[in-house]
Amino acid sequence: MSERWLEGKTALVTGSVQGIGLAVAKALGSAGARVGIHGIASPEQVEEAEADVRAAGAPETRFFDADLTDWTTIDPMMDAVAAWGGADILVNNAGIQKTVSLAEAEPETWNAILAVNLSSAFHTMRRALPVMAERGYGRVVNIASVHGLVASVNKAPYVSAKFGLIGLSRVAALEYAAVGSRETGGVTVNCICPGWTETAIIEPQIQARAALHGGDRTAGIADLLTEKQPSRRTSDPSEMGAVALWLCAPASHNITGIAVPVDGGWTAQ
Repeated sequence: MSERWLEGKTALVTGSVQGIGLAVAKALGSAGARVGIHGIASPEQVEEAEADVRAAGAPETRFFDADLTDWTTIDPMMDAVAAWGGADILVNNAGIQKTVSLAEAEPETWNAILAVNLSSAFHTMRRALPVMAERGYGRVVNIASVHGLVASVNKAPYVSAKFGLIGLSRVAALEYAAVGSRETGGVTVNCICPGWTETAIIEPQIQARAALHGGDRTAGIADLLTEKQPSRRTSDPSEMGAVALWLCAPASHNITGIAVPVDGGWTAQ
């Protein structure tokens, strides 16, 4: 996108040192936003991620390292973001997953997945949205999942968190729907629901399927997609970045409370 219509705006993207989060950060940077990068990563990974986002066009980046499994670290992070100028755009992308049956899932697994995938979004949103309301412009984009719309076996904590994230987003969308104007851009809250996307979070499932095909990774991916995703094509993280950027456009002021499936027809079945 050539237009720099996010110049002067600041974005915070959680879980953005790789995968979908990094792709979203780069997309927002390409439109001129300053971008706060977040994640648990080595100094080298952080340096590389920030360099990638600046190369995409972001005039400035900053790194935040809050541990989202511990809610007490989130307020200090949001304080630091506020001191940097405050988030005009908040993308809650950070997520973890463990494929395990309901009977075998341990309380620690449940608590960690709910903390990162759902509770952290509550804690960032409750801090960011009032400031967005004061400015008359704000965008919250929560990266949910196709599993926020339909369930799958062996994913009870993950599915619960993603269904909850969509519900949380809809409540926030209603509470802030009347804020701002067409001219200021308003405050909107939406979800993106990716299907199979080439990220590290699905790699264990790919490897498990590949093992059934003699270690053939391509065959493993095909096996996964045949089961769920009619297009039989994975998405690239950059495609989620493009959707997020579209939701942040001023012209999207009346798009709020939606969950956008990017799933190759999965949820159309």
